[in-house]
Amino acid sequence: MKIIVDADACPKSVLQICFKVARDRDIPVWTVASFNHNIVSDHHIVVGNSSQEADIRIVNIALAGDVAVTQDWGLAAMLLGKGVRCLNPMGREFDPSTIEFLLEEREAKAKFRRSGGRTKGPKKRMTENDQQFEAALQKILETFFMTYQHEG
Repeated sequence: MKIIVDADACPKSVLQICFKVARDRDIPVWTVASFNHNIVSDHHIVVGNSSQEADIRIVNIALAGDVAVTQDWGLAAMLLGKGVRCLNPMGREFDPSTIEFLLEEREAKAKFRRSGGRTKGPKKRMTENDQQFEAALQKILETFFMTYQHEG
């Protein structure tokens, strides 16, 4: 198991939480970002800044049982198909049963914006968001280790 972070748009506080939680459980954290970002990580993959380059690399290194942190619904959909648990930086886990709806919603909003409409941007990040993210990550890891102990 590893934690894979889509580090291009990941808040620094979330990245630090990943490192802390992973260190406590002896899990490697892999970060993937374009060369435009300065990420300090034991397992960092630098990619070019072409569209989707980081996403493609993440899909290629992800294995069933891994945990991925991303805001990208399309990337999450691909990873869920590989058996990867996906969490956004706000602490919401992507669910295989609702990802198709999210993708349809994303497309509808993009179409609306292309026709001149305006949609709201993301809310300002708060301390509670970091707490929610850490609790969600801990829960996923706890579930994994409980399952692993029962099978092992």
